[in-house]
Amino acid sequence: MTTVKVPGRPTWQQTMLRIRDPAKTIPFYTDHFGMTVIDTLDFPQYKFKLFFLTTLPEGESYTLTPGTQAAHDYMWSIEGTALELTYNYGTEEDSETFEGYHPGNQEKDGFGHIAFNTDDVYAACEKLEKVGVTFKKKPDEGRMKGLAFAYDPDGYWVEIVKRSEGSNISNYFNFSQTMLRVKDPVKSIAFYEVLGMTVVRQKHFNDFSLYFLASSSNVDQRVDYANIPDSEAYFKLGQMFGPVLELTHNHGTEKDDDFKHFNGNEEGRRGFGHIGFLVDDVYAACDTIREMGYGFRKEPDGGSMKGLAFAYDPDGYSVEIIKRGGIEFGDIKVEK
Repeated sequence: MTTVKVPGRPTWQQTMLRIRDPAKTIPFYTDHFGMTVIDTLDFPQYKFKLFFLTTLPEGESYTLTPGTQAAHDYMWSIEGTALELTYNYGTEEDSETFEGYHPGNQEKDGFGHIAFNTDDVYAACEKLEKVGVTFKKKPDEGRMKGLAFAYDPDGYWVEIVKRSEGSNISNYFNFSQTMLRVKDPVKSIAFYEVLGMTVVRQKHFNDFSLYFLASSSNVDQRVDYANIPDSEAYFKLGQMFGPVLELTHNHGTEKDDDFKHFNGNEEGRRGFGHIGFLVDDVYAACDTIREMGYGFRKEPDGGSMKGLAFAYDPDGYSVEIIKRGGIEFGDIKVEK
């Protein structure tokens, strides 16, 4: 476990996916998976719009209007994690030159899926199928029974996972994970521990291993996750309300100097974009991140938008570093 930490209480705040048609994708996640659109950032000058969705506790009402300054203030101060959906104007109408986004899961793709937990996977999948959701894998298909993978409108895989028995979560679904493949878990885990994450469970198989990392706001500080039995770690993981970052390691890739995952931002592979963390001070956080030596896609003062950064993790995934409370993004705000 690393002792160096990024200053300013970093918390995992977002996973970004590009989408073709918000009129299809937003209802998919709000109507079928119970998410709430908590904010939007609209940039007509650059012809794109961002939608931020999250799982709110059952019964909690959200009264802010997305796109307003009040919603921005809420969004950039949340303790949980949002799904950021990026829409480039006109893609929903372009059937000639735009073939759609790359959902991952082809050879050497890094991004795998997002996931939602639920009490009963079988009942949930039956309910989803009745409203037209299609599946990569249903609960009783394949070797691993009791979990499923649905397709969202852009073809991204959405895993449906059983929640632990006796959890206090009353939501039908809660946003529960983002999966990325990593070349060398020793390097990747150390990177995300510096960003305040904790390995809350690891599971090893013959040819691959899974590592589940939770943000500080989603971790029970009383638990020594490194020294509890796997059965207890599995139970506690299934009780978490917020999502975990699932890092998948296919054994042997760390020994292959030429091996590299696609990170989701290459030409022809664009779909997954980045994950993002809130910090108190972007500049101080980047000073610590810089020492790890993986470089930056955008330094805090680079480009036209000052005060936010995109670092690279050991696999070349983009990691956005954002000031807690937000900055002036230059979006066209909604006037309530």
